[in-house]
Amino acid sequence: MLIKYSFQHFNTLLRCKNFKLNSYFKLLKYNCYSDDASSKSSLVHCNVGTIGHVDHGKTTLTAAITKVAAKIGKSKFITFDQIDRAPEEKARGITINIAHVEYSTNTRHYAHTDCPGHADYIKNMISGASQMDGAIVVVAASEGQMPQTREHLLLSKQIGIDNVVVYVNKADLVDREIMELVELEVRDVLTAYGYDGDNTPFVFGSALLALQGDSSELGEPSIHRLLDALDKHIPNPVRDITSPFILPIDNAIGVPGRGSVCIGTIKQGTIKRNDEAELLGFNSKFTCTISEIQVFQKKVSEARAGDNVGVLLRNVKLKQIERGMLLAKADTLQMHNRYEAEIYLLSKAEGGRYKPITSKYIQQMFSRTWNVQVRLDLPGEDDGMLMPGEHGTVTMTLLYKMYLSKGQTFTIRENNKLVATGIVTKVLGNMEIPQHNLGMIRTKEVKRVKKRKNK
Repeated sequence: MLIKYSFQHFNTLLRCKNFKLNSYFKLLKYNCYSDDASSKSSLVHCNVGTIGHVDHGKTTLTAAITKVAAKIGKSKFITFDQIDRAPEEKARGITINIAHVEYSTNTRHYAHTDCPGHADYIKNMISGASQMDGAIVVVAASEGQMPQTREHLLLSKQIGIDNVVVYVNKADLVDREIMELVELEVRDVLTAYGYDGDNTPFVFGSALLALQGDSSELGEPSIHRLLDALDKHIPNPVRDITSPFILPIDNAIGVPGRGSVCIGTIKQGTIKRNDEAELLGFNSKFTCTISEIQVFQKKVSEARAGDNVGVLLRNVKLKQIERGMLLAKADTLQMHNRYEAEIYLLSKAEGGRYKPITSKYIQQMFSRTWNVQVRLDLPGEDDGMLMPGEHGTVTMTLLYKMYLSKGQTFTIRENNKLVATGIVTKVLGNMEIPQHNLGMIRTKEVKRVKKRKNK
């Protein structure tokens, strides 16, 4: 039986001087590949990516898109091996780290994130999906929807990706009846997770045939149909380019004698050369200056919300930078370790917990590009509990101070399994954590601090 979208009620609550850094980007496991075509300033910029189960063909499809687009001068062909180029990726034949490529259509410029499908690397998938405006769900016709298909859809919806296009890959391996059954099943799953299953575009094809230059209906033409579906179905993103800039850090690398390069997708605002900035997260805050900006290995004087960028920083060392930190305009953000939130606890049928949670529940919290240990405390006395399939209010105490804004979404994972989704409703301030151990905080002290904050 397909998963019932029990948490639909919760989701209504969400709603360098002459210095080329290209050589340093090539050293990163976070790959960034550029289209050498002319300026795309007249095109709408959109961030998309491939999600889905391991071995369903996400990376092959990514490579095929760049090859087909390159034939019409809309991209630079990026091979499969260039995308999955880390030694462990080659050895295991799976994507581990996220990779970025770019390509264009007649109306849009796309930055495309290839996300890992393996359950062991879901942290990297969350980081990649948090940068997207829309997603391509890749489903192998030979297998249909699978566990990571469902988990990726759940995570994508919770992160805020409301529009997807489905590419049914390996369609050359099955007959028409099987393809129809796969489509029906996937449409039901989309509906179960809050998407418009009836009207989501489906494209049938073979990424491998397209990559091999096959001109049959399931080869290169399927890629053209996919790009057309992206143009029509994914709405033009609305960017906040006027607020103070925020850049969640996804990766970083040191440049000897110059500083450190931070890489990520600008969440809001506009970054300019020589801007004064702060790098903050995990209890730390450092001041720095933006020395150089690159977008897909092209040096620019400024970059806006939605751009995938590499930013060269002065006055900060590589060892001070951690994935998940924020680069923000100086003196605009404050970090805290206590927040109030509404969470939904997934039911057993949704892959969640079998048992309820109570106060002092400690697990890993994921938001944007970071994760940190968090403690959840429920209102009422010590015996308060939240049952699987229910949503409720919790007080969150993070092991480290982080910046979270009202309305920011997050997930809770237990033993590498998604168990809860949530949204921040209030900032509660800070509290000392005895011996850096969340389990040593007395529940009464948590409630007392909250009462003082509410007075």
